[in-house]
Amino acid sequence: MSASTAGLLAVGLVLGGLAADDPERATATAAASATQPGERLTQTVASEPDVAGRGRAADPVSPQRGARRTADPRPEQVGLQETVDAAVGYTGKRVQRFHFPGADYVKVRFSRLAVLPGDEVTVSDPDGVEVHSYRADPRVLKVPGDSPTTRDESGGIWAMSVAGDTAVVTLRSKAESLTERGGELAGRAGDVVGDLSSYGVEIDRVARGFTPGEGSRGDDQPAGPGSEESVCGRDDKKDAVCYKSDHPAEFDNSHPVARLLIDGQSLCTAWRIGPNNRLLTNNHCLNRTFQARDTEVWFNYQCTACGDRRVKRPTKVVGADVLATERRLDYTLFTVRDFDAIRDFGHLTLDNRKAQRGEEVYIPQHPGGSPKKIAMESDRDSRGACRIDSPAYDGNFSGSDASYYCDTEAGSSGSPVLSRRTHKVIALHHFGGCPNSGVRSDLLHEQIADQL
Repeated sequence: MSASTAGLLAVGLVLGGLAADDPERATATAAASATQPGERLTQTVASEPDVAGRGRAADPVSPQRGARRTADPRPEQVGLQETVDAAVGYTGKRVQRFHFPGADYVKVRFSRLAVLPGDEVTVSDPDGVEVHSYRADPRVLKVPGDSPTTRDESGGIWAMSVAGDTAVVTLRSKAESLTERGGELAGRAGDVVGDLSSYGVEIDRVARGFTPGEGSRGDDQPAGPGSEESVCGRDDKKDAVCYKSDHPAEFDNSHPVARLLIDGQSLCTAWRIGPNNRLLTNNHCLNRTFQARDTEVWFNYQCTACGDRRVKRPTKVVGADVLATERRLDYTLFTVRDFDAIRDFGHLTLDNRKAQRGEEVYIPQHPGGSPKKIAMESDRDSRGACRIDSPAYDGNFSGSDASYYCDTEAGSSGSPVLSRRTHKVIALHHFGGCPNSGVRSDLLHEQIADQL
């Protein structure tokens, strides 16, 4: 065994509290803890409490009695990436349009971003309602006021997405003409610009939502084990804003819930946990820092009125660092850049207790990546309210989850399950199957309370 492997094994034993005579699980934990430089993860194999509340080793990772997962869940894919060859510059086109009829977002990657001082490139929708501006390649120079970018695993930089089926990339110059711009720069003492053809912006990839007939949206697939997309009976979810007047507390607690756009192609849900820069989602949504940095986090993405398809313009930030993640409890705790931009959306509190059978609950979520909805009613439950069916249901291991018949869909993974009595989070949604289920909050609290 190499020194590095031995070191990782030691870390896994300390963090997970694993028995030294269980080398298979210890080795798995150590391997899962191997990260890229600068990544600090808590990759542990969870202990499940016994009836007396004491910790005992969890069952092996292999399929178990009553376990509902038949395959590893994954984020809901709602789009794709494709290669393009396009540019805007000083000696060619100043504008490029990327149009995919019926897509609900478009996102472009820059292979080169070099503009003259004072100029900028913008990525916008055709009406100029949503505009992202860049004056320099952020890998070379960070300019205050520039819009954020996401980074993919190869280090490529992506502009923030724009809503709708068309993105317009425009090179905006201070001067009206290339001749005027060249003369202006040449007139500056000591200013050497060189050949203007060496400046400009190149786009080599585009990520965009599926167009009609492409791919799969979660509502076209049947519910079943290992799925996050289980509508149980009638779909009783409603637009979040529908509860604004009659259930103001539930509506207010939907504000800290965000839509994730991961690698420009996949969707999950996340939420602010505690007052600091901390967000929680599922491990099967993202679990590495490079994935977080390739993720857009959308707050306030919801309909303007009940039943109205018009949506508010979301506040978009970018993921930063993964602080802790664990596969069997299926959670990832991460941070975002520009936390101040989302501070006013508030936060939720993770309860440190086991849910009670029959306890009424609600789930704010982004099913299928749609504007925010809340599942609070259920035709499968008595008196029509979502409630806990089993407070110790078999998820990834025996008794790991709380189950319910609240409606969810693909893309709802990572949503908080809140008690209507305390308005605290009592589970982290991750599985479908009717009943659907979420990881128990008391197990999560034991893992991450000291990092909040």
